[in-house]
Amino acid sequence: MSAAALIHPTAVIEATAELHPSVEVGAYSVIGANVSIGEGSIIGAHAVLKGPMRIGKHNRIYSFVALGEVSQDKTAKPEDATSVEIGDGNTIREFVTIQRGTLKDTGITRIGDDNWIMNYVHIAHDCVIGSHGVFANNSTLAGHVTIEDHVVLGGGTLIAQHVRLGAHCFSAGGAGITRDVPPFFIVQGNPAGPRGINIEGIRRRNFSAEDLADIKHAYRILFISDVSAADARAELSELAKTSPQVRRISEFVESSKRLIQK
Repeated sequence: MSAAALIHPTAVIEATAELHPSVEVGAYSVIGANVSIGEGSIIGAHAVLKGPMRIGKHNRIYSFVALGEVSQDKTAKPEDATSVEIGDGNTIREFVTIQRGTLKDTGITRIGDDNWIMNYVHIAHDCVIGSHGVFANNSTLAGHVTIEDHVVLGGGTLIAQHVRLGAHCFSAGGAGITRDVPPFFIVQGNPAGPRGINIEGIRRRNFSAEDLADIKHAYRILFISDVSAADARAELSELAKTSPQVRRISEFVESSKRLIQK
């Protein structure tokens, strides 16, 4: 089958767009200038993709998405040298919006690999998303949000600007997250607070029983014990000397400017 046969005749493809010959484009989709799409990616009907944007290999992008539009930051301008970068193997469902970065930050909104992004998710300017995440329907990320690998967002999760979510953490549906969430932990509520550790996610990813015990110990130190915040950090740092997973938690906590509170 020729490359032309994979692109519906009603699709609009700008001359400077670069599509691998294996890319499929559905009816009435618009692929704008300076959009690059890698091998094996599929673009559904009525999708709008604006550049500058790089999309990697084997992504499945469904109908009615809007990717690469200028951000909703009032200082952003269409002519700004900003962009979106999307990795490989992502699934991006209907009505998802992912917007370009701004000159206030790196100028790039980045999405990693193998993420499952469900209907009506909004990823705002300058967000940095890792890989293997699951973002359930209507999750909304404000600008400058950082989300590490293997994070799961329950439906309707709201994340404020400049918030960080550590690897393997989990938000319950409807959580309103205004502070940083360390790796492996669960948050719930609005405003969100700590509600335990992501045991199921930890088990699925083949961490050891010793790792699980260490993570539980770290959670108790941070959110259950009656010690001061400074003493909790010191105790966590000591435990981190013998536990690589606690080291990840400790390093995250030490670098956080606004850690989630119990």
